[in-house]
Amino acid sequence: MNDILPINDIQKTAGVIIIGNEILSGRTQDRNVAYIGKNLEKRGISLKEVIVIPDDERIIIEKVKTYSNKFNYVFTTGGIGPTHDDITTASIAKAFSVKLIRHTEAVAIMKNYYEPGALTEARLKMADIPEGGVLIDNPVSGAPGIQFKNIFVMAGVPEIMQAMLDGLTDRLVCGPPILTASISTNLTESKLAAGMSKIQNKCTEVSIGSYPYFKRGELGVNIVLRCTEKNLLLGQLALITTLIEETKGIIIEIKTP
Repeated sequence: MNDILPINDIQKTAGVIIIGNEILSGRTQDRNVAYIGKNLEKRGISLKEVIVIPDDERIIIEKVKTYSNKFNYVFTTGGIGPTHDDITTASIAKAFSVKLIRHTEAVAIMKNYYEPGALTEARLKMADIPEGGVLIDNPVSGAPGIQFKNIFVMAGVPEIMQAMLDGLTDRLVCGPPILTASISTNLTESKLAAGMSKIQNKCTEVSIGSYPYFKRGELGVNIVLRCTEKNLLLGQLALITTLIEETKGIIIEIKTP
């Protein structure tokens, strides 16, 4: 089933680039995408694509340029700490052929955060930003994130990333909130496929995703609908409810906005 929310004239789009060898190796599990996705959905910004890439300058440069052209907003997580493999900021500067400068306000923020003598040169690296960028506040650990063009460069640590993202409200042009409804049934996808295709084609403004499950030895499917217009959303939900009933299925749960 289609799981892509249609774009309208006022809906903004976003992509997320997760940067870090530790994510790719499986040593660390990403916890940021779900938070970003839910946060953007409330703001009426549709998250269209997520990619996980290594701490590799060439790949970072390629992906940030592609995503910056492809989406209204780009959010990166990871690679902005004080260690040798934290190369996200420098890579973004190279991607857009600008200098990497030491931001005086960032230095002042970090001096205020760290104990005297604790602000090492390695930590000061976190005050280097692409020329023309602006800071993103970090109320958790001091070192700020960076906004450069339509790219928001944030920490990989979930608690820090969440605080950074929460502070970006005034920088994002929001659209109508994306509403969600869902219905669960004991029927399988194959029994609903033909009818669901007809329902989707009746109203492409509502995205419909179907997600099979296996619980307590029984098969079934969760159907999730998303749209910015409540009447359209509920209309499609009603058609799916009727389809399930006519196919002799059991409706296990319905959730509406």
